[in-house]
Amino acid sequence: MAHIELPLTYLARHGETAWSLSGQHTGLTDLPLTEVGEGNARRLRDALTGLTFAKVFCSPLRRARRTCELAGFGSRAEIVPDLLEWDYGEYEGRRTVEIHAKRPDWQLFRDGCPRGESPQQVAARADRVVELSAVSFRERSALFQRTFPPNVGRTMGRYRHIRGQVFDAEHCKPERSGLRTP
Repeated sequence: MAHIELPLTYLARHGETAWSLSGQHTGLTDLPLTEVGEGNARRLRDALTGLTFAKVFCSPLRRARRTCELAGFGSRAEIVPDLLEWDYGEYEGRRTVEIHAKRPDWQLFRDGCPRGESPQQVAARADRVVELSAVSFRERSALFQRTFPPNVGRTMGRYRHIRGQVFDAEHCKPERSGLRTP
């Protein structure tokens, strides 16, 4: 049986922000990286050194764009609106504990967010991103965003024609994601 090389997509999570520290849901609020987040993004460059990518895609949010830039790929990145984070609607900026105080049974991946996105809407965006990232059967691509693996990572796990590796800029190392890895 012939060995078929699957395309490889690297998912790079943006570095730390003030809200990721506080545990607030951060969707469309365009927060900058903290100093620690900037340092982590610079270290991500070391983790990705030597890799070449046919395509680099990035969320339009500045925390993702800055991570991409500091990781050394900003000049090549194509901005992709489908890489925006989950629209938390009324839950934007709130912590899960606050939401559970009013809705104890709330689950993001089941219920979505009032005046925000449903899980089905996020999944549809993730499907489009995965298809976009599968440039060819022999090339690598990179995606810079935040909410991996909840949307794109989980979506990638459903595909048999792609494999992926998640890099977390906050920890500058590969992250366990359930994806088929190289």
